[in-house]
Amino acid sequence: MKKVLWTKPAFQDLQAIKEYITKDSVYYAEKLTNDIILTTERLSQFPKSGRIVQEIGEENTREVIYGSYRIIYQIRQEAIYITQVTHTKRDFK
Repeated sequence: MKKVLWTKPAFQDLQAIKEYITKDSVYYAEKLTNDIILTTERLSQFPKSGRIVQEIGEENTREVIYGSYRIIYQIRQEAIYITQVTHTKRDFK
């Protein structure tokens, strides 16, 4: 079982999403961010459960979708790194 670690940019993405949604609903912002974190924790047991990111096409760069958000991650020997969280309607960078 691998550890799931968040990169600084991915954590900043999650914080920005939370801040944006908080403008409308503190409850929903908390629920969404907690659910995204729970989704990433499952990757420790099933790292290849996400699909390969089409824009990159590498076996170890994958994504899981939660609601309207893409959670991009990299599988490495030592851990799974969450690298980006973005809305599905935004262009991948």
